[in-house]
Formats: sequence, structure tokens, C-alpha cells
Amino acid sequence: MASRRLAAVASQLASPPAGISAITTKHPDDIVITLAIRTPLTRAKKGGFKDVGLDFIVYSLLKHVIEKSKLDPKLVNDICMGNVNDAKAPYIVRAAMLAAGFPHTTGASIVNRFCSSGLKAVEDIANAIRFGSIEIGLALGAESLTTSDQRLTKPFHETILQNQEARDCMQEMLQTSENVASDFNISRLRHDEYAAESHRRAEVAQKAGWFDDEIVPITTILKDAKTGVVNEVTIILDEGVRYGTTVEALSRIKPARPEFGSTATGGNASQVTDGAAAVLLMKRSKAIELGQPILGKFCGAVVAGVPPRIMGTGPAVAIPKLLEQFQLSLGDVDLFEINEAFASMAVYCLDKLNLDHDKVNVRGGAIALGHPLGATGARQVCTVLSEAKRTQKRILVTSMCIGTGQGMAGLLVNEQI
Repeated sequence: MASRRLAAVASQLASPPAGISAITTKHPDDIVITLAIRTPLTRAKKGGFKDVGLDFIVYSLLKHVIEKSKLDPKLVNDICMGNVNDAKAPYIVRAAMLAAGFPHTTGASIVNRFCSSGLKAVEDIANAIRFGSIEIGLALGAESLTTSDQRLTKPFHETILQNQEARDCMQEMLQTSENVASDFNISRLRHDEYAAESHRRAEVAQKAGWFDDEIVPITTILKDAKTGVVNEVTIILDEGVRYGTTVEALSRIKPARPEFGSTATGGNASQVTDGAAAVLLMKRSKAIELGQPILGKFCGAVVAGVPPRIMGTGPAVAIPKLLEQFQLSLGDVDLFEINEAFASMAVYCLDKLNLDHDKVNVRGGAIALGHPLGATGARQVCTVLSEAKRTQKRILVTSMCIGTGQGMAGLLVNEQI
């Protein structure tokens, strides 16, 4: 009898599961992803979405969400959309969801944490489910850089500008890239080598059809710039991938802003892009009840701050913070998706964290695919889950730098194994 009591007490005092064991153990209350899809990414002002606005892009994607999920739209309690540059985004997401077939009882909102907005939307929906505010939610990320550009042009109040880091928040993103290159001795050659590899990987992935299960076709209109003729087209591929890109070709491109530095060019920075992504979340118990496929488990996300003038270093701080929270090591992670706002920040993060490049952006990143600001955080979730399914990898991290000096990172577990 005494031995049984001691065993019972010992089991109660035993440390709870930690690390990989903790995050891979399945519980009814886990927040899971049952759908992760995106539009093709198109060139802003020149590509497939140039003649439609953010509203049509979002509406089209939401129609696919309803169709592919086979979920009664009235079961979705809330929709949160990450968007950076469109002041009309709250109107757009609400109108688009109603037109797509969601009832007026479903809520809609937007969130803006610059380039992590899509991941922030995922986190906000996950937290709302976790704390019981909703049962099912949809996270979106969407941006039309063709139709919106809300760059900061007016200086802050003079009192704010007395603080140097506050002043640095006004630096152009390209300037911050040159700061990273200068401060950490990242050469122009390394920029171009990284960019060429991003395009090579994206080319391989696109030709092999690896993106096919994450991209949904979008039928839209396209106006010929010369003739004015409007045609209906269906877009199925990302437009930014440049086949056969070489370091030699990239080295001939002139610096984008020589007054800031000589390393960042139109060839080794992320592309200006239109696009959207969607991630459907609910508890594991609810997914099982509804017969929804479980793609992966969303464990959580963190934000970390860095000096605004080197905002591109954000992932190098956010990723260790995330892993510490979940008692993981860098070696435990099978795949990383890190935004490629600029080659400088991607190279810095690889070097600083000593990451195996074979695990990072296996299908290329924003330099090749494009960077629709508000969509990137959600797009990376779609891509890393798809790649994990293809390669049967399990522990996944997605991260991005954030304008004004922040980084965000999220942890997922692939369950398509």
C-alpha cells in the first residue's frame, strides 16, 4: 500500500513532457490547421492581379476556402486578415467574406504587424480558439502592392525624433538592408549568390509541381497595356521565378539606392508582389468531430525586438526565443521558412544561427516568389506545411523580419505523416 502511494506521489511530481515530446503529443485541445492554401503570387503593377484590387483577390481566395474545406461557412466564427498597406482593409475583408458566402454572423477584422501580419493573424485566431472565444477561425494574409502604398513620408513629431531609435523607424527598408550588410560585412557577392540559389530552388520546385497543393487557381481579368483589350485569364503559377538566374547576371544589376550602399539590388531583394493566403484553424477535437483533415498543429509564436536600423536581423532573435519557450534546440527543427526581404537579412540569419541552408527555404523564398507584405506570414505557413508533407518532416519553424525593428517566429508540427 505504501509503495503504491509513493508511486502515485512520484507520478504527480514528475516533470511534464518537454521539448519534442511535449509538442508532438496529441491532445483534444491542440490548435490544429485543417486547410492552408494561397493564391499564386503575381508581379505588382505588371502581373496577373494588376487590373483587380485587394477585394477581388481576397474574395477569390475565400471562395476556394469554402469549396476546399467542405465546411459549412456558418461554423466559422471569425476571420482575421493580416494587411499592411491598405487603409480600406477592414471594409474589404468584411465585404469579401460576405460576398464569398460567409454569413453576417461571422466576424471579420484586420491586423497589421508589417511583414509578420499573416502570422500574427494565425496567432490571434489560434489564441481566440485556445481561450474559448471562438471554436473555428480563419486567418488570412493579403496584399495588393499594385493598388496600395502607405509609405511613411511625414516625419514624426519633433519630440519623438529626439530619440535616435525612434528616428531610425523612418529609415527605408532598403536602407536597413544596407545597414545589415555594412555592420556585419556581408558582401555583394554573398547577396547575389543567395539570390541565385533562391531562384534555383524555386525553379526546381515550380517545375516539379511542389507548389500545386498549396496554390489555388484564380480566374481574373487582364488588360493588355498596348491594345487595351481585356481578357479573362486563370493564374496558376507564381510569376516571380526567373529560370536560369545566375550570379553573373545578378552581379551586373546596379545598386538600387547607391546613396545607402552598394549591395542591395532589384535582383537580390524581395519582389513587389500581389497575393493572399488562408489558414483554417480549430481544436483537434472539433476537427475530428467535423471530419476535417489535420495538416498540422500550431504550437505558438513569439515576437522579439531589435534595433530599427537593422530590422532584418529580427528572425535571428525571434527563433531562439521561440525555441527556448518550447524547450527545443535548433537541431530539433526539420524545416525553416524565413522571409527573404533582402538577401542581407537571410544571409545574416543563416550565419548568426549557424543554420543548415538545406533546411531553410527549400522551395526558395521571397526573392524568387515575391513578398506581398501582409500575406507573407500566412504564405510561409502554407509552404512549410506543403514541403513537410512532401518530405515527411515534422518540426517546423516559420519566421520573418519586421519593419521598425522586430522579428516574429512560429512553431508548427506536421501531422501529414
